[in-house]
Parts: sequence; C-alpha cells; structure tokens
Amino acid sequence: MKHRPRRRLIMIVLCLCTLVLTLDVSVLTVAIPPLARDLGATPEQIQWVFDSYVLVYAGLLMTSGSLSDRFGRRRVLLIGLVVFGLSSLAASLSASVDMLIASRVAMGVGGCLIMPSTLSILITVFDAVERRRAIAIWTVVLMVGDIAGPTVGGLLVSAFWWGAVFLINVPVVVVAMAAALLWMPESKGPWRKPDPLGTVLSVVGTVTLTWMIIGLPGSGVDGPRTLGLLAVAVISLGGFVVWEKRTRVPMVPLALFGDRNFSGGSLVAVLMQVGSNGLVLALPQFLQFVLGFTPAQSGLAMVPYATGMIVSGILGSRMGGKLGNRPMIVLGVLIAVCGLGVLAIASPVSGYGLIAVSLTLFGLGGGFSAPAASNALMSAVPEERAGVGSALNDTVQQVGAAFGVAVLGSVLAAGFSAAMPASAPGEARASINGALAVANRTGDAALAHAARDAFASGMSVTALAGAGVALIAAIVGFVLVRDHKGSRQRPAEPVAETALNGECSESSHSARMITRLDAV
Repeated sequence: MKHRPRRRLIMIVLCLCTLVLTLDVSVLTVAIPPLARDLGATPEQIQWVFDSYVLVYAGLLMTSGSLSDRFGRRRVLLIGLVVFGLSSLAASLSASVDMLIASRVAMGVGGCLIMPSTLSILITVFDAVERRRAIAIWTVVLMVGDIAGPTVGGLLVSAFWWGAVFLINVPVVVVAMAAALLWMPESKGPWRKPDPLGTVLSVVGTVTLTWMIIGLPGSGVDGPRTLGLLAVAVISLGGFVVWEKRTRVPMVPLALFGDRNFSGGSLVAVLMQVGSNGLVLALPQFLQFVLGFTPAQSGLAMVPYATGMIVSGILGSRMGGKLGNRPMIVLGVLIAVCGLGVLAIASPVSGYGLIAVSLTLFGLGGGFSAPAASNALMSAVPEERAGVGSALNDTVQQVGAAFGVAVLGSVLAAGFSAAMPASAPGEARASINGALAVANRTGDAALAHAARDAFASGMSVTALAGAGVALIAAIVGFVLVRDHKGSRQRPAEPVAETALNGECSESSHSARMITRLDAV
C-alpha cells in the first residue's frame, strides 16, 4: 500500500463504517438494565429491541447488496450512514419502548446498506497483493469492535445515561460520511434489470427463517410457531432458488456456492460464529454474575481478546501470503478451539487468570482464521457482483449466528438448570440472574454459591459444544478451501487512476453478534 497512499485513507473510511456497526451491536448489551428500568420495558420488549434490528438487517442484506452493485457502492454506503445516524439519534432520545424498537428497525435498514458496501468497495480499490492485508485489517476492526462494545458501553452508561450508547454512533457516522465524500471512489457493476420477485422471496424467506431460529428456545422445535415460520421460510427460499435459476437476470449469483473457496470460506465463517457464541453468550454473564465484575470491568476484561486479534491479524496478513488461506484457516481455528477448551475448565475459584488465557487464544485464532476465510470466499466473487456476493455471505453468516445463539443459548440454560439443586425454587433454576435475585431477597448465601457453581458448569458444557463446532470448521476449511498455484505471488495489478477519481470498475462481508437475553 506504500505506492498508493490514498488507499490508506479509503481504508480508514471503511474501518470507520465497519466500526460503527459492530460497536452498536455489542455496546447495547450493558445498557439493558438501566434502559429497562427507565422505560419500564418487559423482558419480551427488551428482546425485541435486539430482534427487530437483527430481522431487518438479515432480511434486507441481499437486496441492499444488489442495489449497491446497480446504483453505486459509495452512494448506497452514504445513504446507509445517513439512515443509521438519524435512527441512532432517535434511539438515544426514545421516551418509550415502542419508539426505541422503531428506531432499531430503522438502524437495521441503515446497517444492511452499510455492511455489504464496505467489503465490496475494499475489493475494487485494493489489488490482489494489497487485498489480503486490507481484508485482515478490516476483519480485525470488525471483531475488535464486537469486543470493545461492552467496554465503551459500560463507560458511556456510567458517565452519562443509556441513550449515550446510541448517541455515540452519530459523530462516527458524520466523520465517516465526510471522509467518504472526500476520498472514496464510486464503483458499480454493469446495469442489470431489477428482480422484484427474487427480492420479495429473499426478504420473506430470510426474515421468517431468522425469526424462527431466534424463537427456538421459547417455542421449541415442534411448537406451532416454529413449524409455521419454518414452512413459510422453506417455501419462500425454495421458490427463491428455483426463480433465481430460471430468470435471465438473477438478483443473486447462486453459482457462487459451486466454487469451493466461496462455499468453504462461508461455511468456515458460519461454523466459527456458531462456535464462538459459547464464549459470547456465557462469558459476560460469568464475569458479572460469578466473578462480580461491573459492566465496565467486564468490557476491560476482554482486552486480551482484542490484543490477540491485532497481533495475529498483523502476523496473519504476512503469513497468509506465503502459506495460503487453507493453512491459516486450520491453524487459526485449532488455536481458537484451545481457547474454548481453556474456558471449559474455568470455575468461580479459578478467577480471571484462565479467562484471560482463553480470550488470548481465541483472539489469536480469530485473527489467523477469519481474514483467511474472508479472503478465500471473496477471491471467488467477480468484481461486478461484489456487492451482492458480499451480502450473500453476510446473510448466511447472520442466519448461522442466530442459529448458534439459539442452540448454544439453550445448551447454556439447560446446563445451568441441570446443575442447580433440585430443591431450588423454579425462578432460581431458570437463570443465574433469577437465582441471585432470590438469594438476595431471602439472604440465602448457599443458593447464591450454588448458582455460581451451576453457571460455571453450564458454561463448561457450552464451551465444549462450541469447540466441537469449531473443529468441524477446521475440517471443512481443510477439505474445501484450495489455494490456487501462483495465486500467492500474483503481481500487483495496477488500478486505473480513474478509479481513484470516482470511476472504479466494480466489485462484501459480515454480520455480527446477536445477543439473546433469555438464553440463561
């Protein structure tokens, strides 16, 4: 990137856009208690504060990716930033839960316009040699933003009020928009005829599938709600696949899944998200309810993860060019599995030491594997379809993340309940939060001690389940991903100067953390 200094400015813009989305998802978790108290929100309403964003974001990703290819990726990115910034301001000023949920819906619309555009712009701006390092930087920002959210949120809530976790998005959006207007090139694919039927089928299918998965812990696998939503999802997505194969101008190039690098990279990313939810779901609760950390301290406790990510991201961008994507994926996933294994042996008496080791290993593994998986799948996407190819990958990962939260959330809840004494009240057996509330009301120190031990037991089972899923990801990466001969030393292809002046020819990625409050 030395010979094209303007690329660095564009990279900063893309990282700012990515950071504002990832912070928003994770920063909200620590604001829930004061938010629920001030607005008088029920647990169901609070869950919709999360789910409304997720459903809109996941449901519209493929449509937004197609729009960015057709109308211009920078244009769609800027529109998304405007929508996201204004809706964040509205969320910070919400006087009721309904207003907050409506604002979160609008934030989901803005988010789904932003995310596919960032990686697709990256693909068009950086050539083959620069791209690996650029994707590594982008991925590290993405994942570190997830982890930094609780720290930022805890500090904001402590210093101001819960609305500050939304208000912080506004200045970041303003800076990102100004920088995008100054430095970022426009790029788009060749004009394609709109696909309204494909759009409707994709939105209905993705929303209902995500909604069904999110509701699994409460509705059960065979509940009427689950079966009804599943039927709608299967019919809609099945119809979408059939239509996309028959229409002359499909919205989504489903043939991408025939490329082993795209399908392998996507599947590795999905499985890693499912596996990582063992850490995402359990660890914040363990730190606060078991070790007694404050929300701000819990956020700071995640620093080893961010450090590991940054170190391995820097090393991985260099090693990947020599070793290739497949070895980096396998190496990174196996290190992450070790991190989950360490988490599985943590207990109330082990303190923070084992947690720090687990987070460091998990961060190191993610920094090696995630950029390699992204690089593998994006290498299969033609530049003219970069936006929709990116969005397709994002959608698959969003559904995978929702599935991981639902399944591992149920594992965590079941493990906790099974480890609680049979004599404990029903409320205490349902969640550690409920158990500690009962213990505080009754002064039952033994119940509080039993609840902390039970949660550690449930976290151990969840971490082991996550490690098992991650091992499958390593196998998938080894079997499917291929490094083409000569691709690692491919010479840099000069990008026409017109690209930097607003005429880049053409050319994706992900979604993050979904949090279920009723998991435990």
